[in-house]
Amino acid sequence: MTEGDATNTTDATDDTGDTALTVAIVDDHSIFRAGVRAGLPADLLVVGEAATVDGAVDLVAATAPRVVLLDVHLPGGAGGGGAEVIARAAPGSPDTRFLALSVSDAADDVVRVIRAGARGYITKSSSVADVAEAVRRVADGDAVFSPRLAGFVLDAFGAVSGETAQGDAELDRLSAREQEVMRLIARGYAYKEVAADLFISVKTVETHVSKVLRKLQLSNRHELTAWALQRKLL
Repeated sequence: MTEGDATNTTDATDDTGDTALTVAIVDDHSIFRAGVRAGLPADLLVVGEAATVDGAVDLVAATAPRVVLLDVHLPGGAGGGGAEVIARAAPGSPDTRFLALSVSDAADDVVRVIRAGARGYITKSSSVADVAEAVRRVADGDAVFSPRLAGFVLDAFGAVSGETAQGDAELDRLSAREQEVMRLIARGYAYKEVAADLFISVKTVETHVSKVLRKLQLSNRHELTAWALQRKLL
């Protein structure tokens, strides 16, 4: 096989013989693919890799992975990159979900691949642990975005700034200040940026974030972003 072909297919069982969450890695840099494969935990089983659009389409058809980690810029095909992979592969593999993993954080790249059908978009600056968690969440049906990218999706799909869900009991648990902090954190602002924007201390921001997560029964800012996106609160 050439570098552009689907490679390294594996049976979908882990070391204990149990059914594993299957993952395909699509990226045109072999060193990056190898690093991701080596870093993923045992419950995420890599069933194959591909480096081109055509190779990725063939790989998905052959292995039907639960999640495809997909770069947005790929050689081959008609030049459509990751979005083209989704358009060509998804109809034949309806149970496969696509998670963009790219060095690019450009709005055009994010919107193009999400419009094509990706369930999320994270950047290559993410830790392996973050990538693994994103894969699990996408497999479970969640939408996952690196915090800075959520705003691009909101803008592209028509969410109105400041729009709130009427009668949302969870939102009603938050004070007005906590809602302000929640929106900024969910959009990807750093604590220092929130503090400067709201004219409060970083320590106060930390306190508000802890209260927000506790009241909403969320674990981290990624879950908070998904929660806010679902309710068009940003």
